[in-house]
Amino acid sequence: AQLSHLYHFSKVFYLCVHAISGNTDGAVARESTERNCSSTPPYLPSTAVNTSLQLEELRVQMRGMNISAYIIPATDAHLSEYIAPRDARLAFMTGFTGSAGTAVVTLNKAALWTDSRYWVQAERQMDCNWELEKDVSISSVAQWLISEVPKGDEIGFDPFLFSLSESHVSSPPVSLRTWQEKVEHIRTQMGDSPYKPTGLLLSALDETACKCFLCLFLGLFNMRGNDIPYNPFFYSYTLLTMDEICKPIISELKVYLNASCEGALCVQLKGYDTILDHLKNYVTRPGVKVWIGTEYTNYALYEVITPQDKLLTSSYSPVLTTKAVKDETEQQILRDAHVRDAVAVIQFLMWLEKTVPEGNQTELTAAEYVDKCRRWKDSRGPSFGTISASGPNAALAHYSPSKETNRRLTVDEMYLVDSGGQYLDGTTDITRTVHWGKPTEMQKEAFTRVLMGNIEISRTIFPSGTRGVNMEMLGRRALWEVGLNYGHGTGHGVGNYFGVHEWPVGFQSNNIPFRAGMFTSIEPGYYKENDFGIRIEDVAVVVPVQTKYGNNYLTFDTVSLVPYDRKLIDTSLLSSEQLHFLNKYYETIRSMVGPELDNQGLREEKDWMLRNTEPFAEIGSSASVSSSSLTLIALAVALLHNIV
Repeated sequence: AQLSHLYHFSKVFYLCVHAISGNTDGAVARESTERNCSSTPPYLPSTAVNTSLQLEELRVQMRGMNISAYIIPATDAHLSEYIAPRDARLAFMTGFTGSAGTAVVTLNKAALWTDSRYWVQAERQMDCNWELEKDVSISSVAQWLISEVPKGDEIGFDPFLFSLSESHVSSPPVSLRTWQEKVEHIRTQMGDSPYKPTGLLLSALDETACKCFLCLFLGLFNMRGNDIPYNPFFYSYTLLTMDEICKPIISELKVYLNASCEGALCVQLKGYDTILDHLKNYVTRPGVKVWIGTEYTNYALYEVITPQDKLLTSSYSPVLTTKAVKDETEQQILRDAHVRDAVAVIQFLMWLEKTVPEGNQTELTAAEYVDKCRRWKDSRGPSFGTISASGPNAALAHYSPSKETNRRLTVDEMYLVDSGGQYLDGTTDITRTVHWGKPTEMQKEAFTRVLMGNIEISRTIFPSGTRGVNMEMLGRRALWEVGLNYGHGTGHGVGNYFGVHEWPVGFQSNNIPFRAGMFTSIEPGYYKENDFGIRIEDVAVVVPVQTKYGNNYLTFDTVSLVPYDRKLIDTSLLSSEQLHFLNKYYETIRSMVGPELDNQGLREEKDWMLRNTEPFAEIGSSASVSSSSLTLIALAVALLHNIV
C-alpha cells in the first residue's frame, strides 16, 4: 500500500524541449576533474553541463499536469542499450552520457542512479542541480520517491520506455537461412507451445532484425538499417501471427519483403506510429493470444493486450533465444571476421609501440587510428564508441575521450583500449591493456590476476545448460584472493553484424543458459581510482567438448586472436594449467592470424605478432630450468671441452 502511489499509469507523458549545450570551454585541470558541490562557491569542471534551464522547463510541464515527480530512463521505445541521439533524454536532462542510469526529477530535487562504472563520469558531467545515488536497485529509487513525494501525489513516466520486467536496406549475400525459413521456425515454436499463442509481438530492434547498409542474417527478416549509432538497426515493431506478418516500418522494405511471397509469408507494412491501434484491433478478435518477451516489451504495448487471458509472457521472445545460437555457417563467418579484426588490432598496437615514445599520441588520436585500421579491413564502422583511456582515465570502466579529458599517451602510464568493428560477416569487441615502459609490481600482479580470471573461465568445462552466472566467479577468484574486484559484468553476447551487446547471452542472472553455438565476451578487469585501469576482453564461442566419462559437456573456444602485453604478465602467479592454456592460445594466434598477415603482405606486423606470441616456459618443461642450473650446465660443458 505504501508504494501504491508510484504506479499511476493513466497518463502518457511526452515532453519536447530544446537542446541546450553544456559548458565545453577550456581544458580540464588534471587535479580537479570532478565537481565539488560542498565548496563555496561550488566547483564545476569544464565537462559539467548546466541543466538549470532543462529542469525549469520540465517542472513547468509537471506543474501543468499535476505531476510531483517524473522518471527518466536511459533507453528508447524498444528498450535498446544503444540509442539514437533523438532518444538521449537522460543525457539531455542530466548532462550524464553513460549508457546506464535512471533519473528522477521532483518539483525541488533531481537525482541520478547509476552503477559503479559511471560514478566518476557522473561527477565530471553533472552540475550541482543533481544528486548522485549509488544504490542502483529499483527499491532504492522507490524508497527515494516515497521519501520525496507526498502520498497520493502522481508520478509521471513514459510507458514506452519501461519494460514489464521493470514494472540502406538490401538482401543478404550468403547461403544462409532465409527470413522465410526463420519465420516458419518461429511459427513452429508457437505451434508447439502448450499455451497455443496465435500472435508474437516483437519490440526489440534486434528481434525484428531490420538493420545498417548491407545485410546478413540473424534477425527475423535478414535486414539492416542505420537508425542507431554503431548498431545496424532501424525502428520497427513486428506482429507475427500464424497466417500474417504486420510490420509498422518504412515503405522501402516492401519490394524485399514481398518478393515472391506466398500467403502467410507476405508482409503487411504499416506506419510506425500505428502499432498501438493495430495491436488493439488484433486483440479484439476471438480466440487470439499474444506472446511477448517481458524484458523488451514496453508497458504501453503490454497494457493494450487485454483481457489477461489473451496474454502469454516469457522473459525473452523465441526470436531472441533462437538468434542467440549461431549455426555452423554463422559461426565460421564470425570467426573469419575476428581473424581480420586481429590483423587490424595488431597493426594498431604495433603503431602505438612505435609512436608513443615519440610523445605525439593522445587518447583521441589512438581512437581514430584503431578505427582507421579496421576500415582497411572492410569494416562498416565501429561497433561502439572506442574506449581509449590512459592512466587515471582508464580507471573509468566506460570512459570516452573528449577534448576536455584527452590525455597524452606516455611510456609511464598504462593504456586501455576497448574497441570493435562491424563487418558484413560479424561483430567484434576486444580489449587490451598495455604498458610501454616499466610497470609497477602492483600493476603486474593486478594484470596477471585479471588474465588468470579470463583464462579460468575460458578453459572451464561445464554441462550444457549451465548458466553464466554460476561460473562468473571464476573470473573474479584470483582477484578476490588478494582483496581486489571489479564493478561490471563479466561478459555479454555478440552478434553477426548485429549488436555488440546481444542479449540474452552472458554471465548475468537474467541471461539464458549456455548452449553450443553461442558467442560471448569474457572480460574481467580491475580499476584503481585515479591511477590505472585493466581489462582483458576476448570473444569466445561455446563448443562441445569430449570428456572422459560424460557427454553433453561444453567449453569456450576463444575467437579473439591478439596477444597480451608480455611485460605485464607475472608467470610465477600462473598455474601450470594456465600457462599451458596461454601457450596453446598463442599457437592458435600464430596458426590463424599468421597466414592472413602473409596474404596481406604485412611482414613487419607478422614479425611483431611472432615476437609477442613466443611460448612461455611451462612448469616441468625443459625450458623452465632455472638460470642457476643453466650456469652450472654451461660450466660443466666448458670443462668437458677443456675450455676452462
